Amino acid sequence: MRSAPIPLTSDDYAARMARVVDDALAAGLDGVIVTPGPDLVWLTGYRPTAITERLTMLALAPDVQPTLLVPVLERPDAEAAEGAASVAIVDWVDGADPYESAARMLRPEGRFGISDSAWAMHLLGLQSTLPDTRYRALSQGLPMMRAIKDANELARLAMAGAAADATYGEIVNVRFAGRRETEVAADLAALLREFGHEQVDFTVVGSGPNGANPHHEAGDRVIEQGDAVVLDFGGLMNGYGSDTTRTVCVGEPSAEVREVHEIVRRAQQTAFEAVRPGVPCQEIDRAARAVITDAGYGEAFIHRTGHGIGMTTHEPPHMVEGEEQPLRPGMCFSIEPGIYLAGRFGVRIEDIVTVTDTGGERFNTTDHALHIVE
Repeated sequence: MRSAPIPLTSDDYAARMARVVDDALAAGLDGVIVTPGPDLVWLTGYRPTAITERLTMLALAPDVQPTLLVPVLERPDAEAAEGAASVAIVDWVDGADPYESAARMLRPEGRFGISDSAWAMHLLGLQSTLPDTRYRALSQGLPMMRAIKDANELARLAMAGAAADATYGEIVNVRFAGRRETEVAADLAALLREFGHEQVDFTVVGSGPNGANPHHEAGDRVIEQGDAVVLDFGGLMNGYGSDTTRTVCVGEPSAEVREVHEIVRRAQQTAFEAVRPGVPCQEIDRAARAVITDAGYGEAFIHRTGHGIGMTTHEPPHMVEGEEQPLRPGMCFSIEPGIYLAGRFGVRIEDIVTVTDTGGERFNTTDHALHIVE
């Protein structure tokens, strides 16, 4: 469970940057500007220790060496990044105009994709210094930039999924009845860390009526006999995310809980079976939704069927109506249909799935059956 992934090399980062430049050109962009966040880590391995008002940005453009602009006091950290050998590092000092330095890295009349997380002050500074440039958010210009995972990334996601599965395998053995949701959530967090997660992002424990809130945060409600309990948990392991959901029942479930759980199980399986290259993302949502709607619970399925996952828990592609992006091998996303009956209970089942050359493969393989806990 604690196996270390193969380290990334400067060549890996160089290949990613080259691919992004090609994709930017195909999208009608003259280059890409990346500010601190997951995209910068993915492209260079550089994660600033603190994100401040000082401008840090990576500029990518055709026929130009990738260039990373950093405050001079942060240069040592940038030079120590895994992908530093694949970029030219330029620094600027306090008191100087960083946008003048940035301007020398950009085409004066260019159209650039820019990180969604870029600070407004930095975008406005660039626009002021280069008034003829135009900008488009990367989520719009290159929404699939990190969507196709390579073998190294797939291995990391598989390890994170296995750790989440091991966590579920242990949590079903703890006592639920008579304990607060927060206590079970703490158990989940501890188990995720025990099985190798360096970061726990969420531990949803939605018991009884709280399970009807898809993003319920564990609270002080005492779990009771007969409760359906939605367990949704995950975080980061080796820099990549896990996210899985199972619904358990404390003691013997009612006939209605069993019925709803079986509908959700069939919806999840049907959506998984729809995964194959070339299928539009929205078809995965439609497959799950059709099962739930046909069973009479369509209005109780109140969210999309899935979201992409990688260095962040939520990223493109999204399995939702209107998303016509075709599935491609290497894409990874959740399939998590649910039914939520306000004031009563909820049921959700979620796996992380990757697209293969012929269909789909699950990174979560724990039983989908309604598990009875004490």
